[in-house]
Amino acid sequence: MSESSFALSMFGLTVVLTVIPVIIFIAGIIALVVFLMKQSSHNNESTSNKQSTFQPNRYADGTEPSVQPQTAKKKHVNPATVIQLEEELKKLCKNCVTLEISGEPSHVSGATRFGGMPDVPAGFVWPYFETDTFDDKNVKPRPLAFIAQFDLAEISAFDKDGLLPRSGTLAFFYELGSQRWGFDPKDGGSARVFWFHEWEDLAPAEFPADLPQAFRLPALNITAKSEKSYPTNEDFYLNRKDYSQTIDDFKAAEAQLNIQRPDNRSKLLGWADVIQGNITSDCELISRGYTSDEVWNSGSFPKEELEKIEASADEWTLLFQLDTVEKEGFQLMFGNYGRIYFYIRKDDLRAKRFDRVWLMLQCG
Repeated sequence: MSESSFALSMFGLTVVLTVIPVIIFIAGIIALVVFLMKQSSHNNESTSNKQSTFQPNRYADGTEPSVQPQTAKKKHVNPATVIQLEEELKKLCKNCVTLEISGEPSHVSGATRFGGMPDVPAGFVWPYFETDTFDDKNVKPRPLAFIAQFDLAEISAFDKDGLLPRSGTLAFFYELGSQRWGFDPKDGGSARVFWFHEWEDLAPAEFPADLPQAFRLPALNITAKSEKSYPTNEDFYLNRKDYSQTIDDFKAAEAQLNIQRPDNRSKLLGWADVIQGNITSDCELISRGYTSDEVWNSGSFPKEELEKIEASADEWTLLFQLDTVEKEGFQLMFGNYGRIYFYIRKDDLRAKRFDRVWLMLQCG
């Protein structure tokens, strides 16, 4: 064997003798880690299958505080509470008149329809509201847009509770240039409702010359239908203190009763499909001369007065809810896919004092 071959062989033997112990050492480390991980997993499983052995200290009277096992999990739905909520929702159920807005309308005087020219009696004065708009910061009187009218003799067939007058025409107006939210008493007059009696001769009113073309809404048919109406959780939990504890139960109760809440729904009467919370308390505080901002956001509004407001909120009820209206080439939307709500006190509704309505706007 040559000297160079012998040297190469010795080098290879040295490498082998050096590397093999290292490999064995690393393999041993890996085996140890795997063994420890298995032991840890086994210990955790054993612990999780046992209740806590923690024993609470006794109170001075010898009783023991209630301690739940460490593995106890909070149940989000209580079947007994769901059944109770179902019964309460059934009791709160109201009748409403849902409205499908589409198609060619009737042009008979006083007929139910969206948009077009309102049918009004002789001497009718078109309502105005002093405001700026999104496009014009000049404050000046601006004509309200005509929104819709309802033939109450026709609607009475769907008004199962007989809350509306049985005859005449109910006409709704709203200032669209500013789309006031109704959060301030100064918004009064931005929405108006008129009840024209059946004995009054009605004829189409000409649009005011200063009513923008965009606010001269196209005439569309309205198809009415009688349906059941249930409160949203925001209305249901007004003046209740257990909201956060039972909201999952409420949703389960809605599902059990098959309560449907379509994304787009216009209606007369019933419960409002609110977007940003209860509205009746806002109506009440506005009627007392407060703004929503000073009540909800000031942080210093008297608690006693707030309790009076919320206690009186039930005196208000929905008159008309209008959602987004669309047809080919036209869309009427309130904010970001919002709705407008005409509210009225129940006493005023019974007395047919429609001049006392209050409008609120909500959107997502």
